[in-house]
Amino acid sequence: MTRQAGTYAEMEEYINGIPKFSGKNSIEDTRLFLRHIGDPMRDRKVIHIAGTNGKGSVCAYLSSVLGRAGIRAGMFTSPHLETMRERMAVDGRIATEEEFAEAFRAVEDGLRDMPPALADKGYHPSFFEFLFFMAALFFKKAGVEYVILETGLGGRLDATNAVEDKTLCVITSVGYDHMEYLGDTLAQIAAEKAGILRPGVKTVYWAGRPEVSARLAECAALIGAPAAPVSREAVKELNIKNKTIDFSLRLNYYGYIGFTVSTTALYQVENAALAATAVAALEDGRITAADLQAGIRGMAWAGRMEEILPSVYLDGAHNIDGVQAFLETVERQPCGGRRRLLFAVVKEKQYEAMIRRIAESGLFDEIGAAPLASERGLAADREADLFRQYTGAVCRVYGSAGAAFEGLVSGMEDGDITYIAGSLYLAGEIKALLRRSRHDQF
Repeated sequence: MTRQAGTYAEMEEYINGIPKFSGKNSIEDTRLFLRHIGDPMRDRKVIHIAGTNGKGSVCAYLSSVLGRAGIRAGMFTSPHLETMRERMAVDGRIATEEEFAEAFRAVEDGLRDMPPALADKGYHPSFFEFLFFMAALFFKKAGVEYVILETGLGGRLDATNAVEDKTLCVITSVGYDHMEYLGDTLAQIAAEKAGILRPGVKTVYWAGRPEVSARLAECAALIGAPAAPVSREAVKELNIKNKTIDFSLRLNYYGYIGFTVSTTALYQVENAALAATAVAALEDGRITAADLQAGIRGMAWAGRMEEILPSVYLDGAHNIDGVQAFLETVERQPCGGRRRLLFAVVKEKQYEAMIRRIAESGLFDEIGAAPLASERGLAADREADLFRQYTGAVCRVYGSAGAAFEGLVSGMEDGDITYIAGSLYLAGEIKALLRRSRHDQF
C-alpha cells in the first residue's frame, strides 16, 4: 500500500473502498498482522462481547461504569451511524480526526513492511480489520487499562477474536440474523458466538431461548470457561416510568442492588442486567456499587429508542428479535394520539417477516415507507406493498428517508408519537439530517 490518503475525508474514502479490493482474511492472518504492528492489545484487560442484539448497548454500559470508577477504558463498536470515528472511543469520547488520522497512518506504515507470510499472499486488511487495527493502536496510545471489544459478525471467525488473552467474555441475546454466515439454527448461531470463549475465562451470557442457553452452557463447559447465565427471572421489581425504568438485581459480588436505566426501552433492562453481571464478574475492587448504579443510569447510546425530538423516537431495530423488542416497548409506552412509523430496511434482512410482525401488531396508525440512501436498501414500493398486505393502516411511499421524516413529523398533532426503525443505516441518515438542519438554523 502506498500513501493514498492525506486528509481525514480521504482516509474515510480509502477505508470505504477497501471492500472493492480486499477479500476475507483468516483469523491467523489477522493475528499475525496484529502482532506485526506491536501487539497493541497485549497487557490490556479485554472484555469481549458477541451476540445478535444488544452488543453495542452492553459495551456502552460497561464503558460508562468503568468511567464512573475512574478506570480508563477503550471501546470498539460497530457499525457507526454518522462517522467512522464513533467506532473507537476512550472514556466515552470518540476519536478526534487527528487521533483517527494518526491510527490510520500507523496501520498504513505496517502495510509497507509486512512479514513475508503476509506479503507473499498479498494480504490487505478488510474494512473491519483495518478499523479494528486502528482502534487497537489508538487504545495503546491512550494507555487504556480495559478494552471493551465488540465482535462485528459471529464470533469464532471474527477479526476481533484474533485477540488471544481476555479478561471476560459476554454473549448477549442470540437470535436469527446473518444465517448465511452463522448457520440455520439457533444452536448453530450460538456455537459461532461462543467461539470467543477462552479456557478459564469467565463468561456471562443472556439465558433467553432454551436451545441457545443449552448450547452456550455446553460450549463453556467443553473448554472449562466458568459461565454465569442471566435471565429475565433475575430482574425484579420492574417499574416503568415516564422517561426511565427501575429494576433490581441480585449480584454475587455486590448483593441485592437497585438500578435505573435512562430510557423507556424495555430491552435495555436486559442489556443493563447483563452488563451489571459482567461488572460483578470482574471483581474489581475499585468499582463500588454506587459506581455501578451511576454508570448504568448515566449511559446514553444513540439510536436505541433515542428521543431525538419531542415525542420522536429513533430505534436501531434491524432484525426479527430487534423488531419484537421494539414493539414491546412501543406497546408499553402511553400514547394519547396517533402512532406513526418511518420504516426502511436492507434487502438482506428478513424484511417480509419484520414488516408482517409490525403490521399485525396494530400499533401504528400511519406508516411511511422510504428507501435507504444505500444501494442495499429495499425499494419503498415493495415495502409499502407488504405493509398494505398485512394492515389497513395508512401507508405512504416517500422518495427518501428525509422526505418521510419531514412528512411524518410535520403532520404530528398533540399526543402523537413518531417512531423510526428498520435499519442502522436509517438511524444514521436521520441523525445526519437533524445535525445539518440544526447547523443551518445558526
